[in-house]
Amino acid sequence: MTGESTLTSVAWLCLRERRLLAVRTEGRDAFYLPGGKPEPGETLARALVREVREEVGVDLEPHGITPVVTITAPAHGLPGTLVEMHCFTAPGHGVPAPAAEIAELAWFGPEDAHRCAPAVVKALEHISARGAWSGF
Repeated sequence: MTGESTLTSVAWLCLRERRLLAVRTEGRDAFYLPGGKPEPGETLARALVREVREEVGVDLEPHGITPVVTITAPAHGLPGTLVEMHCFTAPGHGVPAPAAEIAELAWFGPEDAHRCAPAVVKALEHISARGAWSGF
């Protein structure tokens, strides 16, 4: 894909009752996974812990962070840009609730893919293909 730039991001795969946690930021029309871009010099794990705390108020256990899949997909709303999303599971403390720039959160299954950014659609497909709806 010549001419496209790539953004690196991290995402938390939080499954409960066969549903995946997704969030929508203020002013956006699609849902994303909790997470975001690492800051310069920040490890993916540290970025995940920071972003999840900022966005949904959950404190992840750093020693429990487990990589699941890295997804490359078109970045929603950014023509000519790809996102390379490193997806992790991790146990956390607290109940997810909208915080910072998050307008709402929802729990999605594959039938909700039409409401999600392309990378989240691929995450839903990954979970479905592995029959992992009961968790990782």
